[in-house]
Amino acid sequence: MSDARKNVLMVSRDGAACRMLLSMLASRGVRACAVRDESAARARLGNDPCGLVIVDACDDGGLDLLAEVSRQAPERPLLALGLANDVELAVAAIRRGAVDLLPKPLDPDTVRRCLDRLLPVHEVAMPDRAGEVEIVGASPALMDVLAVARRVAPTSSPVLITGESGTGKELVAAFIHRHSRRSRGPYVRVNCAAVNESLQESEWFGHERGAFTGAVSQRKGRFEQADGGTLLLDEISETSPRLQSQLLRVLEQQEFERVGGCDNVSVNVRVVATSNRDLAADVAAGRFRRDLYYRLGGVCLTIPPLRERPEDLLPLVWHFVNLYAHEAGRSVRQVDESMMRLLTECAWPGNVRQLRNVVRTALMMGVGERLSLERLPALAAELRDDMPAKPGAVTGSDAAVLSLVEIERRAIFEALRRTRSHQARAAKLLGITDRTLREKLRRYRQAEELAATVEAETSSTGVSLDQPVGKTFRNGQFSAGETPASHGEATWISR
Repeated sequence: MSDARKNVLMVSRDGAACRMLLSMLASRGVRACAVRDESAARARLGNDPCGLVIVDACDDGGLDLLAEVSRQAPERPLLALGLANDVELAVAAIRRGAVDLLPKPLDPDTVRRCLDRLLPVHEVAMPDRAGEVEIVGASPALMDVLAVARRVAPTSSPVLITGESGTGKELVAAFIHRHSRRSRGPYVRVNCAAVNESLQESEWFGHERGAFTGAVSQRKGRFEQADGGTLLLDEISETSPRLQSQLLRVLEQQEFERVGGCDNVSVNVRVVATSNRDLAADVAAGRFRRDLYYRLGGVCLTIPPLRERPEDLLPLVWHFVNLYAHEAGRSVRQVDESMMRLLTECAWPGNVRQLRNVVRTALMMGVGERLSLERLPALAAELRDDMPAKPGAVTGSDAAVLSLVEIERRAIFEALRRTRSHQARAAKLLGITDRTLREKLRRYRQAEELAATVEAETSSTGVSLDQPVGKTFRNGQFSAGETPASHGEATWISR
């Protein structure tokens, strides 16, 4: 995504004011554009996202433009220009969405303080040649992933990106598209976990008119929309076996039929897939097609969790300060040492997404130029709860047995235990959405039901299973022989 925070639009006929603002913004490395009328401003806003819009309320139509821009993007800060002694104009500008009014003639110190608050410029990542912001971070683990991504980007090889929820898999996928030869083509995203299974085929391949009830016209699917570009299949592990077989054919032949149609549609699409699960383990368990796994994994990238790259914590904190400081109306210049120490020791089960929520909350609830958790004791306590166990709490043999999937599962059940099975609070504690938590709980039930079915089928033939079936988390540990489905999602945990 383009760094809109460093893109400012000024709408004013006051040449002296525009020259001063352009000079001060340029000294901050901020790109600015000045236009004289509302029509030019509307055209510019439609083509180029802006992090700040400055409107001269003294000009004809200035107040109306403020109201229009505020209505289109309420989260974008608006700054008004007006005469120092015109109180009525200042009140009218604030009512139409301006966060502040700079009195004319402009005072450099006043302008500087206002820009500090609305456009924080803590440098955390340099833009690439196209002016796009690269992924924030400088840890060796992240740099290794991006180096491979940059090497594979110019090719048409499919890429499989794995990693825990919240690590930034979609950002790496967009990075690959941006550095590919298909960057001028479409970039289409499909969340496989969010689409109903009965509609996934239509979502991917489109449908003809009359193919099913409600299909009143022909519709192009995501593969057809991504022709000549890149298609991101997010959470590919959530697809059914039938759709997996259809996807394999499309990847091999680059052609398909729309639902209800008989004509072949040929496309040229580069597929990037993501998954927060270990697909190799799913293949071994029979939950994912082996041939599709090999077809998708032309190149496999695994994004390390945040706890394994502590060097990225401080740059990410400043990145989120840049993004959200204007919402809180704060100019943050330093991060509290005790807060950074706590962030460094946290295990971050929700990864970067959880860190974003922590920084944003600290910005909203704190005051002054120092970012801290002094006013958020409950949030600080949650972060302390997320700290890894002290040495000796888990033996080496126990640690060797636990897989990443099992660690994630235990973290979810522990969050449910702490919140007394309140899913919304548990999701917030983990730094994930309610929907993601529900999908993971549903997946656990399906896996246990499948394992129970396989055990029943193999027991009649005398074939033994390597893994226990039907584990339930109770009283701080897993017990065998039960399935969570019998207790319901909200009552899996007993205190």
